[in-house]
Amino acid sequence: METAAQAAARAKARDYLRTKGTETAAAVVADRVRGALAALEACLEAVPAERAAVRTLAGEWSVHEIADHLLETHRPLLDELRCLFAGHRPPGEPIPAGLQSKAALLRPWSGLLRDLKQQHQDIVTSLSAEPADFTTDARAPVVMVINVPGPNGRPVPYEWIEDLDWKAYAIVLRLHAVDHLNQAKKALAADHSR
Repeated sequence: METAAQAAARAKARDYLRTKGTETAAAVVADRVRGALAALEACLEAVPAERAAVRTLAGEWSVHEIADHLLETHRPLLDELRCLFAGHRPPGEPIPAGLQSKAALLRPWSGLLRDLKQQHQDIVTSLSAEPADFTTDARAPVVMVINVPGPNGRPVPYEWIEDLDWKAYAIVLRLHAVDHLNQAKKALAADHSR
């Protein structure tokens, strides 16, 4: 059963995705995604491999694990965007929220960054290639995760599946990149304070 806080969070998220995604010009959406991905890449590329692999916060991913998660989620995300651009609902289940490779820390850092950058270039190219007036009724299911106040007032994750049009979907990608950029910065700041 959905609580009042969860219902309010869901309504706020839907409103945000409608105004910042669905109702926004395609070029603006593509620019926002491009900017978020570029900021994320700049942060990750500044991290040496040995530092990236260190878990600096208990119960949190290392920067290396964050980058692995991004690569693992952005691969199927590009496929889903292509489905939407072709006017089709992506087949299968939505991309899991905590997706990682089986051995995230065994991936060489330089190769991980190279592959992630290429994936981001492909995403931006795909978004930028669509005509300004492109529309489709196709929707993709997305696992949405937002922190809401729990019973003791502390934030707890609230998760649901939302069907999104391609521009709202792209804005979720932007939010995902910004969220993990902030997570990486937090991990790096904790490393400096040790």
